[in-house]
Amino acid sequence: MKKILAIMLAVLLMAGALTACGGSSDGSKGEVSVLYYTFSDTYISSVRSAMDKLLKDAGVKFNDYDANGNQTQQTEQVDVAIAKGSSALIVNVVDTGSNDAAQTIVNKAKAANIPVIFFNRSVDETVVKSYDKCVFVGTDYEMAGHMQGEMIGKYIVENFDKLDLNGDGKLSYVMFKGQEGNLEAIARTKYGVEDCNKLLTAAGKPELSFYDASNSDKYLVDQDGQWSSAAATNYMSTILAQYSEANKNMVELVIANNDDMALGAISALQAAGYNTGSGKTIPIFGVDATDSAKQLINEGKMTGTIKQDAEGMASTILNLVSSVQGGGNLMDNTSSFNVDEGVAKIRVPYATYTGE
Repeated sequence: MKKILAIMLAVLLMAGALTACGGSSDGSKGEVSVLYYTFSDTYISSVRSAMDKLLKDAGVKFNDYDANGNQTQQTEQVDVAIAKGSSALIVNVVDTGSNDAAQTIVNKAKAANIPVIFFNRSVDETVVKSYDKCVFVGTDYEMAGHMQGEMIGKYIVENFDKLDLNGDGKLSYVMFKGQEGNLEAIARTKYGVEDCNKLLTAAGKPELSFYDASNSDKYLVDQDGQWSSAAATNYMSTILAQYSEANKNMVELVIANNDDMALGAISALQAAGYNTGSGKTIPIFGVDATDSAKQLINEGKMTGTIKQDAEGMASTILNLVSSVQGGGNLMDNTSSFNVDEGVAKIRVPYATYTGE
């Protein structure tokens, strides 16, 4: 009897050790935790919809978490997911202003021997390299800015005289920035204007002129860091109360870091009689190619956007999850993907969208 009890105790201790280090073979097929920075972001909602469907179709158990833009809340959600025995963390990190939040999540995942997949919101390569079971899936964030700038520049060169509503030989613009410290926002804000200006200069046209000469930043930022349509609507409504064709200082171009802010600007412009599908239209450019933005482009109420492929991002993440749940490593089946040299960062390509 004592021998039997000893054997049972040894088995229990071994099981406990496996659970503590995450080494159970069954654990590789446990629940996957998907942590979003917020459910309210339109693009992120499209990623979530695509991800939910793909995970369900693949028979993967998962749980979605909404941080509602709060990093402290997301970090606590990571603790909850790990305590529940999550087999993988898929994280759309809230705070991208420094490496601290992402590194904290990696440290927690590493201690529990759980793979972590960051996506969409940029994570520094030092964070990714700090854990051999960490991968980032996103875009080449600078490329969106370059592509948007080129798209805007080409459009302006072709339509310059029609767009010069103030008749002063230059175009006045406003730039809506999503978040301070966010690498995607920084790159889109920088290259969306710089690359446009290069094309204007090459065509013998004057560079863009920010509508408010007193604003040295040359952008308006969502103070809540939510990249929201509401922030852009409020800004644009305030602008239109002072800047108009009658005053010969109308904003003649709107550039937004994402489609939500572009749509917010359109809402304010429509209230002032612009961008209704007929009559005068202020050219507006965004990033994401959300369904709402594509509809407005096809209706002639918005000019163009850069497609950030939600389905492509979700399917890439599923590929990584499937490798892990099959007993392999995150990067086992990624030879067809665009992977950065020397670091596990997978880039999902962008595309331009100006209508169907």
